[in-house]
Amino acid sequence: MMAHLAIFPILLPLIVGILLLALAQLPIMVQRWVAVASVLLQIGAAVALLSAVAGGDMLVYRLGDWPAPWGIVLVADRLAAWMVLITTLLALPALVFASGGVDAQGRHFHVLFQMQLFGLAGAFLTGDLFNLFVFFEILLIASYGLALHGGGAARTRAGLHYVVMNLAGSTAFLFAAGLIYAALGSLNLADLANKASTLAPDHLGLARAGGLLLLLVFGLKAALLPLHLWLPRAYANTSAPVAALFAIMTKVGIYAILRTHTLLFGNAAGELAQLFDPWLLPLALATIVIGTLGAMAADSLGKLAAYLVLVSVGTLLTGISVGTQGIAAALYYLPHSTFTAALMFLLADAIKRRRPKTGDRFVQSVDLPHHAVLGALFFAAAVAVAGLPPLSGFIGKFLILRATPEQPWVWVIILLGALMSVIALARAGSQLFLAATTAARAPKTAGTPAPSGAPLTATPRPVVTSFEAWELLSIGGLVCLILAMTVAAGPAVDFANATALQLANPALYISAVLTGQP
Repeated sequence: MMAHLAIFPILLPLIVGILLLALAQLPIMVQRWVAVASVLLQIGAAVALLSAVAGGDMLVYRLGDWPAPWGIVLVADRLAAWMVLITTLLALPALVFASGGVDAQGRHFHVLFQMQLFGLAGAFLTGDLFNLFVFFEILLIASYGLALHGGGAARTRAGLHYVVMNLAGSTAFLFAAGLIYAALGSLNLADLANKASTLAPDHLGLARAGGLLLLLVFGLKAALLPLHLWLPRAYANTSAPVAALFAIMTKVGIYAILRTHTLLFGNAAGELAQLFDPWLLPLALATIVIGTLGAMAADSLGKLAAYLVLVSVGTLLTGISVGTQGIAAALYYLPHSTFTAALMFLLADAIKRRRPKTGDRFVQSVDLPHHAVLGALFFAAAVAVAGLPPLSGFIGKFLILRATPEQPWVWVIILLGALMSVIALARAGSQLFLAATTAARAPKTAGTPAPSGAPLTATPRPVVTSFEAWELLSIGGLVCLILAMTVAAGPAVDFANATALQLANPALYISAVLTGQP
């Protein structure tokens, strides 16, 4: 019965997605309640799954009871369960925020949302390279609909760019899988890892080409330089709750890189060992640089948040590229970076709704209701994103730096990136909140001049003048998750260390899948 836990996070969103499709004619409020209840159940399933594997056991679910490598298997270890839990925890505030009206701007939002969760869970839990491709396609197809939900010229242009880039990536994935199958005769991840160490020399070129194509594909999904161009426009132009959910999308690519880097191309892989090493660290550091420069040049909070996602991608892959200690640090930093990115996207929308003329662009405006509350939330989010103490971002970056004591250029790039991120966030805060704060403190007399930098034309009164319950629940929920990562840093770091050690011993994974012995 315990092994069945591995399929629950996949089945639940699939069944609910089909149910919501059948209920598409019912009032939107009914669909919202069904969707929220489903995500709560998925969180429960993710917690149960994590509890089952936290001690080091691996759950292997063989569909149709066909043995590996011939049958389809799902494998839940610490890493997979950690990723599933992060996904479901992120999905709840994103869904609650969407229930404020975004979900009613087009058709089948909740169906697409559940299909996205279905694809994400499958990608994290599958033990087969071809089924990883299948789940990639499921989550990407759902993401295409979500990215374009609500329409608009800018959203459509950015969405089409996103679609074209990922279709090219999907084609490359098929070529990679074909090359690896031709070289090793299998697509089961455990079987591939088992055969890699005894690979015949005449098949080595095919296997290396397939492995590097996998890095290309996963780098595209993760938005690793130079394959990052799709992300800033796609994330900045879609709706806020979709962008918040998409904060986990780059982590799918990072997960796939980490899984193949440690399992297929680890130290025991013979001639294929460390296949990614010459590429991973330089590209990760370059991604930090380009993301930081983009953040400095951003002209709106949504674009700033999108470029900061690139910075977090580079930081995570830097940790993954420097060994077991760095992997542990990255695994702790991963949920923090996911939740803070989502928080920034939701805050950008909350500010935009209260500034109907200037939106979230960095233009000073005197008309911003609740500027004090929004400013405080933005300050907390900025501290979290930049990795300043006392929040979990500081702990995560400190652990990554501690894992690279012999590589000073890593310290220089990460610390300079953090400094420039602070500057970009300080600029954003001053442009968004300074004029409103100055106007609020100014004497209420007729003829008081507008603060310097305010628009010369009168700004209409915003439609939104009070906080809605769904805003407070979603934004407050993400803040609570970040605080929980900080307060529970000790147990979280211990779990990340145990996960990294498990990944460093691929024989455990191979044995659990091929022989049934954890």
